[in-house]
Amino acid sequence: MKETTDLILPPRLKTGDTIGLVSPAGPVKNAELFGAGVSALKNMGFKVRYNQIGTESDDYLAASDEYRAQEFNKLWADTEVNGLMAVRGGYGSLRMVKALDMGMIRNNPKILVGFSDITVLLTAIMKETGLVTFHGPVLTTLDSLNDSSRLAFFEMLTSKKAHKIELASEESEDLKILKKGKTKGRLIGGNLTNLVHLISTPYELNWDGSILFIEDVGEAPYRIDRMLTHLAEAGRLEGLAGLLLGSISEGDEDKCDTEACFKRVMEILEDVNIPIWGNFPVGHGVRNHILPLGVEVEMNSEKKELKILRPCLC
Repeated sequence: MKETTDLILPPRLKTGDTIGLVSPAGPVKNAELFGAGVSALKNMGFKVRYNQIGTESDDYLAASDEYRAQEFNKLWADTEVNGLMAVRGGYGSLRMVKALDMGMIRNNPKILVGFSDITVLLTAIMKETGLVTFHGPVLTTLDSLNDSSRLAFFEMLTSKKAHKIELASEESEDLKILKKGKTKGRLIGGNLTNLVHLISTPYELNWDGSILFIEDVGEAPYRIDRMLTHLAEAGRLEGLAGLLLGSISEGDEDKCDTEACFKRVMEILEDVNIPIWGNFPVGHGVRNHILPLGVEVEMNSEKKELKILRPCLC
């Protein structure tokens, strides 16, 4: 699959617009979180549209591959739906991505937002169509976001302006500059496990010259080490312009071993002169700032600032 280089900007969301809820991967596991997410969107002034896909499944998939793809295509083609948001991650996007109607998606640009397993769809759609996609909360995590991440979600999806990622004071204090520097590059990234699994598939992006961000959860330190080493040995890290390390944990805050991750990254990139930041507020937690994939950004270590250099929406 040849990578599209011309960016397509989706239209911004406006008060009263409809967000379609899709379940391309796992089923709804917590009805309360689902309801809280719907309420959060409505409180922001949006309408929602969804069917029962994923709400009645006791499997690890929300429905069959064919049906999940069919519902995704159907919602995207719906002229009354202005953007799509994944209900949750889990697993399954890689099984259904080949059935997406990329031509229809390209000709009807809309916002798509999600993270974790949804990394696959964000990356594949951006690669084949050139559409800017958004790494951000899924519906079932929306209500649990901190104020900074929730405000960023709303402002990113409703504004045409290019802007910097506004970190709360505690987020800025916790940001760890592992290697200083200032650089520009196309922003790519997402869930580490899924990025590794995309290597040598038709959906893998070109890493060279990019600013990469990664996050993961539920993975033991040795598995994180193995995946980072895999990326390095596959030659995917040596051409980066910059690196942002988000939340990396085993799922329990008490077991979070971010220092081990930082150490391994610094070993791998010891001779690579690029800025590297740790504890960037993205990932499986209350800090999950929305980020636009495919647009040029600037890392400024002195200011602890990630600046988006062009509009993401039209």
